[in-house]
Amino acid sequence: MPFRGSRTAEVSVVIPTWNGGKTIGKCLNALRNQSFGRCFEILVVDDGSTDNTLDVLASYPEVLVISQANAGPASARNRGARDASGEVILFTDDDCAPARDWLTEMLRPFDDPEVVGAKGVYRTHQHELVARFVQCEYEDRYRVMSHEPSIDFVDTYSAGFRHRQFTEIGGYDVSFPAACAEDVELSYRMSRKGWKMVFAPAAVVYHQHPCTMGNYLRRKVKFAFWRVVAVKQNPTKAVKDSHTPQLMKMQMLLAPALAAALASEFFGLSSMPLATILVLLFAVSTLPFALRAFPKDRSVAVLAPLLLAARACAQFFGVASAALYLVGVSVGSFGAISRSNARLPRA
Repeated sequence: MPFRGSRTAEVSVVIPTWNGGKTIGKCLNALRNQSFGRCFEILVVDDGSTDNTLDVLASYPEVLVISQANAGPASARNRGARDASGEVILFTDDDCAPARDWLTEMLRPFDDPEVVGAKGVYRTHQHELVARFVQCEYEDRYRVMSHEPSIDFVDTYSAGFRHRQFTEIGGYDVSFPAACAEDVELSYRMSRKGWKMVFAPAAVVYHQHPCTMGNYLRRKVKFAFWRVVAVKQNPTKAVKDSHTPQLMKMQMLLAPALAAALASEFFGLSSMPLATILVLLFAVSTLPFALRAFPKDRSVAVLAPLLLAARACAQFFGVASAALYLVGVSVGSFGAISRSNARLPRA
């Protein structure tokens, strides 16, 4: 059973929340019903909510509630980790509902003393086409991870770390302002240290994925933007990590090439059917995803070329925006250094 106040928990579950009054109860009810037979503690860090989150949390006296001024989920997770007593810290999000055996399955990898981190999976009960497509996307990534003896990508929705190493490395980077890529950056840092992280496919949390194309594409732009920032700090991961299908990168690059080819043909600048070739190339690149999706969801499989094309465009826009942002930061930093140097006394 979860408990509050004892400092001898084997495992601590940390949940950041900001205006999560509509979802946090479902998450906590799922944790109340865990089949885990040993003691654990739950810490919820309220990140300056202005809705009824604190009223909802008052119905869970076994939960340790920590309040802070709004500082973002990275800061909230770090705050929870500082107050946690468990040797292992598990993270999930306030809009997730862990399966009944989630705790058991998340802890299983830590039987190996070399394992520092573990990552579980998303599932959903949704029926909307876009949500089903998102689930197929995640499962495509899980397929990549399932073949890796160790991974370098632990998402916060179902994450576990040894407390000592999490503290040693400094936790999540609080310069990431929203739930976007702070988990990517931490995972890459841990990987760079040579620490072992593993995939735990039986550790399931249920989630509400985006169910409209607009919401989905906005998330893809945001995630791509901040992913570039995380990769800038860990440049070797731009080539390959244990989470990103290589075909997805190719599709993202094909999107602007196709747009340029279409513009070229429209204005009569090209006599070759380059756009047709690129369309066919992109369509062929979607076949592996479509074939894997077909046994699970025929509608998603049939629409895969269009859905993946929209994703590629959104991701390219996010990456391009991040590149411009980073150039601007670099130029601004260079300008600040130049102005500072100009003020230095001359010899």
